[in-house]
Amino acid sequence: MSVATFDVNSELVRVTPAAAEHFRSSLAGRERAAVRISLQESGCTGYKYVVEEVDAGADSDVKVELENGVQLFLDTGAVAILRGTEIDYTREGINYNLTFRNPNVVAECGCGESFNVE
Repeated sequence: MSVATFDVNSELVRVTPAAAEHFRSSLAGRERAAVRISLQESGCTGYKYVVEEVDAGADSDVKVELENGVQLFLDTGAVAILRGTEIDYTREGINYNLTFRNPNVVAECGCGESFNVE
């Protein structure tokens, strides 16, 4: 068993301006205060991202204030896996999607539902 450590003062995740604006407009339309990101065991490879609009994060969550004022909460149990991830809001054809570019991912399922890390 190994223990993951991190410097809480370093950037945990990077949220692009497009993703930050998506979060801001989505929250405004639903009268929610923040976005929370966690992981859930899923699919054939291991994990999936869970993005929720919330009124507040859990007491143990890591809070990240985005430049546009949006509060982002990261589940403490997911921080080691999320470290270094870029969250973007991209257009693919006629659809817009949140995308996670996570350098810790070593495998993804074919349908894009789940991923695995070492």
